[in-house]
Amino acid sequence: MQRYFVHAEDWNNNEVIVRGDDAHHINKVMRSKNGDAIICNNPKGQAAICEIVSIESDHIKTVVKEWLEEAVELPIDVTIAQGLPKGDKFDFVLQKGTELGANAFIPFQAERSIVVWDSKKMNKKMERFTKIVKEASEQSHRNRIPFIHPTMSIDELLKESENYDVKIFAYEEEAKVSNYHSFGTVIENVLENQRLFVCIGPEGGFTAKEAELLKAEDFSPVRLGPRILRTETAALYVLASISYHYEELRCN
Repeated sequence: MQRYFVHAEDWNNNEVIVRGDDAHHINKVMRSKNGDAIICNNPKGQAAICEIVSIESDHIKTVVKEWLEEAVELPIDVTIAQGLPKGDKFDFVLQKGTELGANAFIPFQAERSIVVWDSKKMNKKMERFTKIVKEASEQSHRNRIPFIHPTMSIDELLKESENYDVKIFAYEEEAKVSNYHSFGTVIENVLENQRLFVCIGPEGGFTAKEAELLKAEDFSPVRLGPRILRTETAALYVLASISYHYEELRCN
Protein backbone atom coordinates (compact mmCIF):
# COMPACT_ATOMS: atom_id res chain seq x y z
CA MET A 1 0.00 0.00 0.00
CA GLN A 2 1.44 3.35 -1.05
CA ARG A 3 2.25 5.89 1.67
CA TYR A 4 2.05 9.69 1.38
CA PHE A 5 2.92 12.55 3.73
CA VAL A 6 0.12 15.10 3.86
CA HIS A 7 0.40 18.70 5.12
CA ALA A 8 -1.46 19.63 8.31
CA GLU A 9 -3.84 21.99 6.53
CA ASP A 10 -5.10 19.14 4.34
CA TRP A 11 -6.40 17.13 7.32
CA ASN A 12 -9.98 18.04 8.21
CA ASN A 13 -11.39 15.61 10.76
CA ASN A 14 -11.70 12.36 8.79
CA GLU A 15 -11.21 13.97 5.39
CA VAL A 16 -7.69 14.03 3.93
CA ILE A 17 -6.73 15.83 0.70
CA VAL A 18 -3.63 14.76 -1.22
CA ARG A 19 -2.24 17.38 -3.60
CA GLY A 20 0.64 18.17 -5.94
CA ASP A 21 3.08 15.52 -7.12
CA ASP A 22 1.54 12.94 -4.79
CA ALA A 23 -1.89 13.43 -6.35
CA HIS A 24 -0.32 13.04 -9.79
CA HIS A 25 1.43 9.86 -8.63
CA ILE A 26 -1.81 8.36 -7.29
CA ASN A 27 -3.77 9.26 -10.42
CA LYS A 28 -1.35 8.88 -13.31
CA VAL A 29 1.35 6.49 -12.05
CA MET A 30 -0.55 4.17 -9.72
CA ARG A 31 -3.78 4.62 -11.76
CA SER A 32 -5.79 4.39 -8.55
CA LYS A 33 -9.56 4.61 -8.57
CA ASN A 34 -12.33 5.40 -6.11
CA GLY A 35 -12.45 2.82 -3.35
CA ASP A 36 -8.70 2.13 -3.41
CA ALA A 37 -6.77 2.53 -0.17
CA ILE A 38 -3.58 4.46 0.58
CA ILE A 39 -1.72 5.31 3.78
CA CYS A 40 -1.56 8.97 4.77
CA ASN A 41 0.82 10.37 7.39
CA ASN A 42 0.21 13.63 9.22
CA PRO A 43 2.98 15.95 10.55
CA LYS A 44 2.52 14.53 14.07
CA GLY A 45 3.85 11.16 12.92
CA GLN A 46 0.44 9.47 12.88
CA ALA A 47 -0.61 7.21 10.00
CA ALA A 48 -4.03 6.18 8.74
CA ILE A 49 -5.43 3.93 6.04
CA CYS A 50 -7.52 6.19 3.83
CA GLU A 51 -10.04 5.33 1.12
CA ILE A 52 -10.06 7.37 -2.09
CA VAL A 53 -13.50 8.94 -2.61
CA SER A 54 -12.82 11.30 -5.53
CA ILE A 55 -10.02 11.94 -8.01
CA GLU A 56 -9.67 15.45 -9.43
CA SER A 57 -7.08 16.90 -11.77
CA ASP A 58 -5.11 18.58 -8.97
CA HIS A 59 -6.07 16.71 -5.80
CA ILE A 60 -7.29 13.43 -4.40
CA LYS A 61 -9.99 13.38 -1.72
CA THR A 62 -9.84 10.53 0.81
CA VAL A 63 -11.48 9.57 4.10
CA VAL A 64 -9.83 7.93 7.10
CA LYS A 65 -10.88 4.29 7.55
CA GLU A 66 -8.43 3.13 10.18
CA TRP A 67 -5.70 4.70 12.30
CA LEU A 68 -2.54 2.61 12.46
CA GLU A 69 -0.48 1.90 15.55
CA GLU A 70 3.07 1.80 14.26
CA ALA A 71 6.43 1.86 16.03
CA VAL A 72 8.91 2.35 13.21
CA GLU A 73 11.00 5.30 14.40
CA LEU A 74 14.30 4.82 16.23
CA PRO A 75 13.84 5.10 20.01
CA ILE A 76 16.64 7.66 20.15
CA ASP A 77 16.83 10.86 18.14
CA VAL A 78 19.88 10.66 15.84
CA THR A 79 21.18 13.63 13.88
CA ILE A 80 23.87 12.99 11.28
CA ALA A 81 26.25 15.89 10.66
CA GLN A 82 28.04 15.08 7.40
CA GLY A 83 31.16 16.85 6.18
CA LEU A 84 30.50 17.91 2.58
CA PRO A 85 31.57 15.03 0.33
CA LYS A 86 32.25 14.95 -3.40
CA GLY A 87 29.68 14.29 -6.10
CA ASP A 88 26.33 12.80 -5.13
CA LYS A 89 27.54 11.08 -1.98
CA PHE A 90 25.42 13.31 0.24
CA ASP A 91 22.34 12.25 -1.75
CA PHE A 92 23.27 8.65 -0.92
CA VAL A 93 23.70 9.45 2.79
CA LEU A 94 20.29 11.16 2.84
CA GLN A 95 18.49 8.31 1.12
CA LYS A 96 20.01 5.41 3.03
CA GLY A 97 20.24 7.34 6.30
CA THR A 98 16.52 8.04 6.07
CA GLU A 99 15.78 4.37 5.47
CA LEU A 100 17.84 3.52 8.55
CA GLY A 101 16.02 5.98 10.80
CA ALA A 102 17.97 9.24 11.05
CA ASN A 103 15.92 12.09 12.49
CA ALA A 104 17.88 14.95 10.89
CA PHE A 105 20.87 15.73 8.69
CA ILE A 106 23.34 18.62 8.79
CA PRO A 107 25.75 19.17 5.89
CA PHE A 108 28.80 21.13 7.05
CA GLN A 109 31.87 22.64 5.47
CA ALA A 110 34.89 20.82 6.88
CA GLU A 111 38.52 21.78 6.36
CA ARG A 112 39.11 18.76 4.13
CA SER A 113 35.87 19.10 2.17
CA ILE A 114 36.95 19.23 -1.45
CA VAL A 115 33.71 20.82 -2.59
CA VAL A 116 32.29 24.18 -1.57
CA TRP A 117 28.56 24.49 -2.10
CA ASP A 118 27.52 27.65 -3.88
CA SER A 119 25.00 29.53 -1.73
CA LYS A 120 23.24 30.67 -4.91
CA LYS A 121 22.45 27.06 -5.77
CA MET A 122 21.41 25.97 -2.27
CA ASN A 123 17.68 26.44 -2.88
CA LYS A 124 17.83 24.02 -5.78
CA LYS A 125 19.93 21.58 -3.78
CA MET A 126 17.51 21.73 -0.85
CA GLU A 127 14.60 21.00 -3.17
CA ARG A 128 16.39 17.86 -4.35
CA PHE A 129 17.40 16.85 -0.83
CA THR A 130 13.85 17.32 0.44
CA LYS A 131 12.50 15.13 -2.34
CA ILE A 132 15.08 12.43 -1.58
CA VAL A 133 14.20 12.16 2.13
CA LYS A 134 10.46 12.33 1.45
CA GLU A 135 10.57 9.51 -1.08
CA ALA A 136 12.89 7.45 1.14
CA SER A 137 10.52 7.95 4.09
CA GLU A 138 7.59 6.77 1.99
CA GLN A 139 9.49 3.78 0.64
CA SER A 140 10.67 2.66 4.08
CA HIS A 141 7.23 3.29 5.65
CA ARG A 142 8.47 5.78 8.19
CA ASN A 143 6.11 8.04 10.10
CA ARG A 144 8.29 11.14 9.89
CA ILE A 145 10.40 12.84 7.26
CA PRO A 146 13.91 13.76 8.50
CA PHE A 147 14.73 17.44 8.76
CA ILE A 148 17.60 18.80 6.65
CA HIS A 149 19.44 21.77 8.15
CA PRO A 150 21.11 24.42 5.98
CA THR A 151 24.83 24.01 5.42
CA MET A 152 26.84 24.98 8.49
CA SER A 153 30.41 26.00 9.27
CA ILE A 154 32.26 24.10 11.99
CA ASP A 155 31.52 26.93 14.45
CA GLU A 156 27.80 26.81 13.64
CA LEU A 157 27.90 23.05 14.01
CA LEU A 158 29.40 23.29 17.49
CA LYS A 159 26.73 25.81 18.48
CA GLU A 160 23.98 23.50 17.20
CA SER A 161 25.45 20.57 19.14
CA GLU A 162 24.61 22.29 22.44
CA ASN A 163 21.04 21.01 21.98
CA TYR A 164 22.05 17.34 22.26
CA ASP A 165 22.54 14.90 25.14
CA VAL A 166 25.32 12.74 23.65
CA LYS A 167 27.86 13.86 21.04
CA ILE A 168 30.35 11.72 19.12
CA PHE A 169 32.55 12.06 16.06
CA ALA A 170 34.01 9.29 13.93
CA TYR A 171 37.78 9.66 14.11
CA GLU A 172 39.95 7.33 12.08
CA GLU A 173 42.85 7.76 14.48
CA GLU A 174 40.75 5.82 17.03
CA ALA A 175 40.87 2.81 14.71
CA LYS A 176 44.68 2.80 14.75
CA VAL A 177 45.33 2.54 18.49
CA SER A 178 44.88 -0.32 20.93
CA ASN A 179 43.38 1.85 23.67
CA TYR A 180 40.50 3.10 21.55
CA HIS A 181 37.14 4.63 22.49
CA SER A 182 34.50 2.13 21.38
CA PHE A 183 31.36 3.24 19.59
CA GLY A 184 29.62 0.25 21.18
CA THR A 185 30.39 1.57 24.66
CA VAL A 186 28.82 4.91 23.81
CA ILE A 187 25.68 3.27 22.42
CA GLU A 188 25.23 1.11 25.50
CA ASN A 189 25.05 4.24 27.64
CA VAL A 190 22.62 6.25 25.51
CA LEU A 191 19.15 6.24 27.03
CA GLU A 192 15.99 5.97 24.98
CA ASN A 193 14.50 9.38 24.14
CA GLN A 194 17.93 11.04 24.38
CA ARG A 195 19.30 13.03 21.46
CA LEU A 196 22.48 11.75 19.80
CA PHE A 197 24.66 13.98 17.60
CA VAL A 198 26.95 12.07 15.22
CA CYS A 199 29.61 13.98 13.31
CA ILE A 200 31.18 12.39 10.22
CA GLY A 201 34.13 13.92 8.41
CA PRO A 202 34.48 14.28 4.61
CA GLU A 203 36.94 12.36 2.45
CA GLY A 204 40.21 12.57 4.35
CA GLY A 205 38.48 12.80 7.72
CA PHE A 206 38.89 15.48 10.34
CA THR A 207 42.01 17.57 10.77
CA ALA A 208 43.78 17.55 14.15
CA LYS A 209 42.50 21.11 14.72
CA GLU A 210 38.89 20.07 14.10
CA ALA A 211 39.28 17.05 16.38
CA GLU A 212 40.47 19.29 19.20
CA LEU A 213 37.58 21.72 18.65
CA LEU A 214 35.08 18.87 18.83
CA LYS A 215 36.67 17.38 21.95
CA ALA A 216 36.57 20.80 23.62
CA GLU A 217 32.77 20.81 23.08
CA ASP A 218 32.34 17.40 24.75
CA PHE A 219 32.33 15.29 21.59
CA SER A 220 33.73 11.82 22.16
CA PRO A 221 35.98 10.47 19.38
CA VAL A 222 35.00 6.91 18.45
CA ARG A 223 36.15 4.26 16.06
CA LEU A 224 33.60 2.57 13.80
CA GLY A 225 35.15 -0.87 13.75
CA PRO A 226 38.79 -1.71 12.99
CA ARG A 227 38.57 -0.73 9.33
CA ILE A 228 38.64 2.75 7.79
CA LEU A 229 35.23 3.49 6.25
CA ARG A 230 34.37 5.77 3.37
CA THR A 231 32.60 8.97 4.42
CA GLU A 232 29.30 7.84 2.87
CA THR A 233 29.51 4.48 4.71
CA ALA A 234 30.20 5.80 8.21
CA ALA A 235 26.74 7.25 8.90
CA LEU A 236 25.09 4.04 7.72
CA TYR A 237 27.31 1.98 10.02
CA VAL A 238 26.23 4.15 12.95
CA LEU A 239 22.51 3.98 12.18
CA ALA A 240 22.50 0.25 11.46
CA SER A 241 24.35 -0.41 14.73
CA ILE A 242 21.87 1.71 16.68
CA SER A 243 18.94 -0.08 15.05
CA TYR A 244 20.38 -3.48 15.92
CA HIS A 245 21.11 -2.47 19.51
CA TYR A 246 17.78 -0.78 20.27
CA GLU A 247 15.32 -2.49 17.91
CA GLU A 248 16.59 -6.05 17.45
CA LEU A 249 18.84 -6.94 20.38
CA ARG A 250 16.29 -5.60 22.87
CA CYS A 251 13.15 -6.66 21.02
CA ASN A 252 12.54 -9.57 23.38
